Amino acid sequence: MVAAVACLANGRCGCNAGAGTTRQAIATGQGHPVKGKRRGSAANGGPASVTDQQLAAAVADVIDPELRRPIGQMGMLRAAAVAGRAAQVLVALPSNDWPAAGHVSHAVSEAGRALDGIDDVVVEFTVMDEAEQSTLRAQLIGDPAATAGTQAGHGHAEGREVPFAQAGNKTRVLLVASGKGGVGKSSVTVNLAIALAQRGTRTAVIDADVWGFSIPRMLGVARPPTVIDQMVVPTEAHGVRCMSMGFFAREDQPVIWRGPMLHKALEQFLTDVFWDEPDHLLIDLPPGTGDISLSLAQFLPRSEMLVVTTPQPAAQKVAQRAAQMAGRVNLQVRAVIENMSWFTGDDGKRYELFGSGGGQALADELEVPLLGQVPLVPQLRAGGDEGMPIAAADPDSETAGVFQDMARLLCEEHLPTRRYNEGLKLL
Repeated sequence: MVAAVACLANGRCGCNAGAGTTRQAIATGQGHPVKGKRRGSAANGGPASVTDQQLAAAVADVIDPELRRPIGQMGMLRAAAVAGRAAQVLVALPSNDWPAAGHVSHAVSEAGRALDGIDDVVVEFTVMDEAEQSTLRAQLIGDPAATAGTQAGHGHAEGREVPFAQAGNKTRVLLVASGKGGVGKSSVTVNLAIALAQRGTRTAVIDADVWGFSIPRMLGVARPPTVIDQMVVPTEAHGVRCMSMGFFAREDQPVIWRGPMLHKALEQFLTDVFWDEPDHLLIDLPPGTGDISLSLAQFLPRSEMLVVTTPQPAAQKVAQRAAQMAGRVNLQVRAVIENMSWFTGDDGKRYELFGSGGGQALADELEVPLLGQVPLVPQLRAGGDEGMPIAAADPDSETAGVFQDMARLLCEEHLPTRRYNEGLKLL
């Protein structure tokens, strides 16, 4: 079916539909071309006890789960008309493949039927044109043509600033680092992010391990992110939004990039993605102290570092280098996390397969707290392979409890510290 409905905003949204009332547009067949799915029946009967304006006000507050904003505020609600006890609503989706279309359709139908006097609601879709998508992008993450500053953390090829580096930004950025691979850094990142989200905080993860990306698989994210006018809307799983090179390369495809290309990719992850001001942003760094770590230190000068190690003395010594790198680029090491601390056998005894004390020794040397010790359990590995991290799959387990404790400590005790700025002087 192709229907036509006039623009609810009388063209102020930037669409090409003519101004006029919704009822006139339905009668004359003028206005927005609609391409979408019917929801419910359009049976008419009895006098309308609800006005078009009342219907529009009711459905305008429906939240789009991808944008986390009311559809009325985002210019997605284009028309609402009542005929008898039936209603018709037109919604403009940001893209043809908009993943929240089904949710929005159901929520709009429910909001309409909640009105006394409405029995049936037909929800139909159109798609925003390029100009409307550009307006939406500017509304959500700013104008790409805006002028940026020149200080550290300001630069962007299109001229926009890194939002997390701006004064007043409340997102706490945690860089999760390790000196070497194989210590379970990505697994720790994913489960800690889920534990933070379970506390009700808005949490996001950037998989900055460009060569060894694994976060999408660990979170069980099957679909790629949605793109609106070169703005990326990240995917979400287990309450955590994520962005990874894994969305842009096959799992078996090597990423062979030099420093400048890596720098640009990370910059786009920070500036061209609609993160929606999360409370916590965890960034899974590649092992070691290479270009990516240096770039992120430049982009995010107020970020903090969590260093992941195992109890093994050799791993602890290598992890120390990552911490020393943080000090050289003026980043604060917030805490140490010890992974694979022990294995509990069927006899109930703990077996320290990789030795003991490495995490505490590193924490003591860095003069930071040991945030937690994560047991070595098969479910931790299996959950990452299957897209069901243990923090989500078995929240009552001992291991999930460790991540919950670490999340609590980060939120309640090990808070960001204020730094003295030599550039600020009292007159």
